[in-house]
Amino acid sequence: MKRAAVTFLLVLAATAARANDSTAELGAGGLVLSRSDVVEMAREDLFLSREAVRVDYVFRNRSDADVSSIVAFPMPDIEANPYLNVSIPFDAGDDFLGFSVSVDGRVVAPALEQRAFAVGIDVTQDLVARGIPLFPYGGAAEAALAQLPQDVVDGWLTRGIVVIEEYDDGSGMKRVVSPFWRLATTYWWRMTFPAGRDVAVSHRYTPSVGSSAGLTFFGDGRIGGGNHADYQARYCMDAGFEKAVLKAAKASPDGYPRLFETRLSYILRTGGNWASGTIGDFRLTVDKGDPKNLVSFCGQGVTKTGPSTFEMRATDYYPEKNLEILILEPVDPQPSSGG
Repeated sequence: MKRAAVTFLLVLAATAARANDSTAELGAGGLVLSRSDVVEMAREDLFLSREAVRVDYVFRNRSDADVSSIVAFPMPDIEANPYLNVSIPFDAGDDFLGFSVSVDGRVVAPALEQRAFAVGIDVTQDLVARGIPLFPYGGAAEAALAQLPQDVVDGWLTRGIVVIEEYDDGSGMKRVVSPFWRLATTYWWRMTFPAGRDVAVSHRYTPSVGSSAGLTFFGDGRIGGGNHADYQARYCMDAGFEKAVLKAAKASPDGYPRLFETRLSYILRTGGNWASGTIGDFRLTVDKGDPKNLVSFCGQGVTKTGPSTFEMRATDYYPEKNLEILILEPVDPQPSSGG
């Protein structure tokens, strides 16, 4: 099966020779308060799709005094590895998810903190001192690494900061110094939660969407294989979902379901870090995109609210696990090129 085109997905591989058929998703989530036992998350309205994540909160200060604190949005860590494809919506710089935030309708310009780690050791200053961009993708870091003196490269190879990547791009073998550090990124800002008053906070970003050219839980004409048990646990695939996959396989000339697999991950457990430990009024909306798409995710009392949308609502909700969403998109057979 030929790989389908997904316009919103950017695969970070320098050449086709370095790419593969699977792209990993990065899990991002909600806001984290530095420390407070009086500010609670009274409401969270969460919308998830392959194109957008929208989160609207209402926070409530239960005390009789104003509370000033730092609120942070931890971006997902990026593990730089030239042999893995990772889905990055915006690969041009530090804000690789296009994050934005507002408080009571006013746009906030958050501060950015980034640290780079290699084998668990902070190597941020090593990179900064040599003029190496901390963001490992997009080409700028690799171009800067190419200018390093050989003795520095040798030392960084020993310390696990970089690796040597060898590949053939069609014009002969290439030997490239590639990033191998882990980038931790956090947006943060200071804000005050007034006593006895609700505060509305909203944030938006574009999710990292993982993909596979075919299904990783189907083989030999049946559902199963090495990833099946993991997918059942992670995405709560039920009998109806699997029946739809088998129906797609039956309709295919070669008996293999022509479905393109995409995956979203949302770190929901941070919602339990606020004062009450629960989310007072929680609403989740998942949009699978085209009504023909299949979707599976874990949730209780999920109802269909539109041709492509599903909703779950809960009161005093404790987010004991993160959200994992599986979307399968039908792929039309490629037309014959003729001859």
